[in-house]
This record gives sequence, C-alpha cells and structure tokens, in this order.
Amino acid sequence: MAVSEGLPIGALAGRTGLAVSAIRYYEAQGLLKPWRNAGGQRRYQRADIRRLSFIMIAQQFGLSLPDIREVLASLPNNRTPTPKDWARIGAALRGHLDARIDTLLRLRDNLDGCIGCGCLSLPKCKLYNRDDIAQSKGTGPRYLLGDRPDV
Repeated sequence: MAVSEGLPIGALAGRTGLAVSAIRYYEAQGLLKPWRNAGGQRRYQRADIRRLSFIMIAQQFGLSLPDIREVLASLPNNRTPTPKDWARIGAALRGHLDARIDTLLRLRDNLDGCIGCGCLSLPKCKLYNRDDIAQSKGTGPRYLLGDRPDV
C-alpha cells in the first residue's frame, strides 16, 4: 500500500491496539478526520497513529474527550503534537494533574472512614462533605451527581 493511499481502519486498529469501533467513536467525537478513497472506504494519515496514542495518554491523565478535542483543535492543520507542542500542552495540564493527584491522596488518606458509606452526604464524611455542606445543594450524593464542592 502506498503511503499516499492512507491507512485503512483495520491497519490503524492493528497499529494502535484500539478496536475499530473505538476509532470510529473517536472520529464521531471529532478527534480524527479521515477521508474516503474512491471506493468510499475510510483512510487515515500515518500521523493518526500518533494522534490516537496522544488520545490514549491524555485519557490516562484524566482528560475528558471534550478536553482532548480542545487540545487537538489548538494544533494547526489537524496535526499531531510536536515536542514543542507537547511541552506547551504539558505545562497547561500540570495544574489538572496536580489537582487529580491531591484528590487521590485525600481519597487514600481518608478511605478507611468512608468505606461502606456510599452516600457521601453524611456529616462525618471527611472526603467531600465536611460539616455536611452538600445538604444545601439538595438530596442524594450531590458530588457524585455533578455538583462541585465550594472550596
């Protein structure tokens, strides 16, 4: 296969370890932009291997697909990040990663007092609901439902 023909989706899946359905999902989410050959089949750039690798790494960092889409949209011509881009992106993500690490450390340090609770709205909860402040936001596990703690 000539490079100019692009990669079929099966080859891209084989190179990245992703299922074809995952690649199609990422495409539907606007993270990949294949083209169609004369026969109507999807074709991908070789750079999409790196792009998909970036997506998988960013997800491991805890970024959502909309966040990843925003990062990738900041790159010109739909290309993958260069080392210079990655340094800029990494600097921007550092705060996100530090906050995630802090949350995980708090979870680890307070886990024994929370096992079995499940509701995260009891007055004794040390993780998310000190002094039962969540009750002012409504009933149920407010922070699990998407409310943010007032910090």
